[in-house]
Amino acid sequence: MKLLITGASGFVGKNLLDYLVFNSFDPFSLTLRNSAWKTNLNGDAIIHLAGKAHDTKNISNASEYFKINTDLTKELFDAFLESEINDFIYFSSVKAVADMVDDILNEDVIANPKTPYGQSKLKAEEYILSKKIPEGKRVFIIRPCMIHGPGNKGNLNLLYNVVKKRVPYPLGAFHNERSFLGIDNLNFMIKEILQNKKIKSGVYNFSDDDVLSTNELVKIISTVLDKTNLNISVPKPVINGIARVGDVIKFPLNSETIQKLTENYRVSNEKIKKAIGIEKLPNTTKEGLEKTIKSFIK
Repeated sequence: MKLLITGASGFVGKNLLDYLVFNSFDPFSLTLRNSAWKTNLNGDAIIHLAGKAHDTKNISNASEYFKINTDLTKELFDAFLESEINDFIYFSSVKAVADMVDDILNEDVIANPKTPYGQSKLKAEEYILSKKIPEGKRVFIIRPCMIHGPGNKGNLNLLYNVVKKRVPYPLGAFHNERSFLGIDNLNFMIKEILQNKKIKSGVYNFSDDDVLSTNELVKIISTVLDKTNLNISVPKPVINGIARVGDVIKFPLNSETIQKLTENYRVSNEKIKKAIGIEKLPNTTKEGLEKTIKSFIK
């Protein structure tokens, strides 16, 4: 099965491409940096990973998100509709529909993104869903939550370095529950979609089965590093004050970082598991996180 993957040089793309090769697929990197891709669009499926990632420092121009995440996706999707390719898998984000989650995020939530990143992803989703899909084709919109794995960068690295450097983790007063997505589980679900033609087009959340608090995550990192868990509970008003200062001076510990580390963000994966026909994904959140953290040590 010939697969075209945009964004194949990124963290998810590299891991997914290697996994698909190992599982006897025939994946190719498809670059969208110039218009040459339009002349050679053939294969069995397109996996569209390319996009502008969320900038937590908030220094990116909003128009960049819409140019890359919305307009380029529209262009690629239109080309797919005109091609002989059967499947189109678009990687959106849970942030396309919700920046905060009070209960558990399902696919039928009313979208209300607050950031240009989320809004640009939602606009691409809306465009895809507005089009009539020709008979014989399938279209999937994937909404992953926070993805991690070997080569991952982001807040997980920040926590890892805090524990590694023996800096006390100051957010012990915050108790939360959030979903994660290990790259191995992500790869498995994509493989199932590609192989099982009975899985219907639609919007699917991607997440691991279980949730963890950030305090539990810090404990896992400490255990893998064989270090004492230095978790302290700095009063919440003090932490929020530091975050506001970080917003002004562009310090890593800003309001958005604090929100990501302390918020509840539970994501349901029941729809995709039902479509695949399984009760559990291959890896637990703890197993995936331990693998990711061990890769940082190497």
